[in-house]
Amino acid sequence: MAQHIGETQGATFIHPSNELDVILGQGTAAKELLEEYPDLDYIFTPVGGGGLIAGTAISAQHFGQSCQVIGGEPFQADDAYRTLKSGVIETNLETNTIADGLKTQLGTINLPIIQKGVEKIIRVEEHEIICAMQLIWERLKIVCEPSSAVALAAFLRERNSFVNKKLGIIISGGNVDFCKLPF
Repeated sequence: MAQHIGETQGATFIHPSNELDVILGQGTAAKELLEEYPDLDYIFTPVGGGGLIAGTAISAQHFGQSCQVIGGEPFQADDAYRTLKSGVIETNLETNTIADGLKTQLGTINLPIIQKGVEKIIRVEEHEIICAMQLIWERLKIVCEPSSAVALAAFLRERNSFVNKKLGIIISGGNVDFCKLPF
């Protein structure tokens, strides 16, 4: 639930990934994808705080025919991968990754949704993230942030497992300093 943070400021804190309304809002990306392509076998999405992947899982369950959700996460910030293995929310002691938007951890609201609705999380190396960013730029002419390119990098890492499957990849976020592109 949203929290009031200081009577004098009149502000309300809304968590960016561990708030049900935010999760449902982030799930609209997958909902729109499934409206256009209802027979997808898989949707790949990056994993950071867990809002986008939890929302994707909800949309896949309600709007997909038999669509499974797969997350992508850097090895250097793999708390969600470890959380799914251990069953308790894990943290990262170090997060030395170019995918700085994924340096967060799962929350108590989105974790049960992810545990129920996510097939697996594929971890990727830093060079794979950069290659995915470059591929998106070269083929789609879109500059996406490293955190977003992780979803494509996850697919590319295990692409042989998805031969003849229909899949969508959520590419969101363009927070990139053009002077510091890694390619």
